[in-house]
Parts: sequence; structure tokens; C-alpha cells
Amino acid sequence: MPDLADSIDLVCQEKSWEGIIKKIWPRTKYVMAIITGSMAQYIPALEVYTGGLPVVSPVYGSSEAVFGINMKPLCSPYDVSYIFIPNMAYHEFLPIDNHQDPNCTIRKDAHLEDHIVDLANVKIGQHYELFVTTKRVLSGLYRYRMGDILLVTGFHNITPQFKFVQRRNVVLSIDTDKTTEQDLQNAVTIAMHILEPLGLLDYSSYAETSSIPGHYVLFWELQLRSNDDFPVLDQVNMEKCCSLVEQSLDQKYKLLRNQSISTIGPSEIRVVKQGTFNVLMDFYVSQGTSLNQYKTPKNIKSEKAIEILDSRVVGKFYSREVPNQDS
Repeated sequence: MPDLADSIDLVCQEKSWEGIIKKIWPRTKYVMAIITGSMAQYIPALEVYTGGLPVVSPVYGSSEAVFGINMKPLCSPYDVSYIFIPNMAYHEFLPIDNHQDPNCTIRKDAHLEDHIVDLANVKIGQHYELFVTTKRVLSGLYRYRMGDILLVTGFHNITPQFKFVQRRNVVLSIDTDKTTEQDLQNAVTIAMHILEPLGLLDYSSYAETSSIPGHYVLFWELQLRSNDDFPVLDQVNMEKCCSLVEQSLDQKYKLLRNQSISTIGPSEIRVVKQGTFNVLMDFYVSQGTSLNQYKTPKNIKSEKAIEILDSRVVGKFYSREVPNQDS
């Protein structure tokens, strides 16, 4: 169908891709996507490409089991919660001691069974780590510790509703600091506000400990919202971004940055070429990662992956300010 191919090609050659989904598929009613946890960073980009179409996240599940469904599929992408379906699997919940601790400290494994509760006994406003038991046809029951951190947001009739918050693992740590995926996501979101109209296509990070003191390194892939041209990077604004990231992290991080003999150095943002995170995805898939389940790792462990990102860096920026401990 060469005529149709030509018409799509013309749309894709337009300077701006705003609303491109409706231009290519004019009868589209909504876009279905995973938009919870670390995937929430892609909501602004989706809103540009969809041109106002609803972004729907209907189901929360994994390869082990389907956990719940979104009873308000047309709600704001930032407000998605799921009710758990009791007959899909047996769900258990480990309370997280995070009423005062934003880093979601997990109870010691030796005492897990003393604290786990079932679906009927979770409490609104409490964070939990999810366990699930499922049945395999030929091999019996299997119990999984999923590593997902959930927040109870309310009830649908008498069934609890859960918001997916993050994975349980700490993303970054240099000394005794513990920066989680959610901490990092919040800090990056706040910092990006001063770069409008730039958009953040994707990001990742790692703890650089080959030098003393070590410091956080963030890889950012940026794009102008109105077109695909690579943006001009303003030195002052990029350094402010580094400072805002630090200022948005927790008090423990700020304390270690403020000590007379600082154990954490100034944070660094390395801006990479467009398409870099596609190259990173290709690398992980080549190493055996499932394409269907791939998510950009927010903390890079692989030296080869860091080399790939470093080889495509076009600008490096450092924080010029020590974060204020009072805010």
C-alpha cells in the first residue's frame, strides 16, 4: 500500500510530532500503557504524542500472576490505583516501616512471617511489599516475593485499592545514603521544570566510586518538545539542574554532602545523544533480556552498559552548590 506508506512518511517528516498518534490513527480512542512507578516519567511525552487522548493503564500484573485491575481507567495517569482480584492468586503484604523513613526500610527477613498480613487486613496510607502464591498445573503452589512496593489508597466496595510506588531495591548509595527509585524520579522531575521547553526522553544513573569522594552520575537524553532537533544546552541551567536534584534528595544525602570532610561529591549530569537509550535497550536484549519486559534500568550495574552511555555523552555538568539541609 505505497500511498498509505507515503502519507505516514509525510506525517513523520513534520517538524513537530505533537498529536502524531491521532494523525496516523484518526479513530484512536485511547492509548494503553504502563504508567506507574518509574514509567510515570514517560507521561508528559505520551501526552504530547497522543494530543489529548486518554492514557489508560488497565491491569497490574506480571509473568507470575495478574494482580489487579483499574476500576477508573479514564482517571489521570498520575492517580492510577488497582483493586486486587482475590481469586486470581493468594496475596500477602509485608508492612514497610516508612511513616518517617522515605527510603522504605524493609523489616529484617528473619521476622517476615511475624508481620505479613493478608488482603483483608491492609490499612489505608500504609506501604507494603507484595507476596503472591500461585498454582501451577503440574507442580503445585509457588510463593513469590515480588519486590514491588505498593501504597493502599482506598477501597472499591470492601476491596483494597493499591498504587504501585516502586521496586524495593535501593537505586543509589555512596556511603550510608539510600536513594530509592522514587526518590530519584521525584528529584529528576523537579529539576526538569527549569529546562522547559526541553523534555526528558529517558534517564539512568550509577554511583561513581572510582574517585574519592564518590558521587551520583545521571545520564539524561533530552529533546525539544516541539521537534526532534538536539537542544542547545545552557551551562548555568544544567548546573542548576544538578543542584536541584541534590536539593530534592533526603536529609541523609544532604548531611553527607555538607560534612566538613564530605563523603559524597557534587552530583553530575551527563547529557547523551538522542537514541542512546535505544542503543542501551539493544545491548540488554542482546544479553538475553526479554524485549516485552524490558524497562530502562535506573541504576546501571553493567560496566559495558556504562561504557555505551559514556561513549555517547555530549555534555557534562556538575552541581555548584551544597544542598541546604533545612529544606
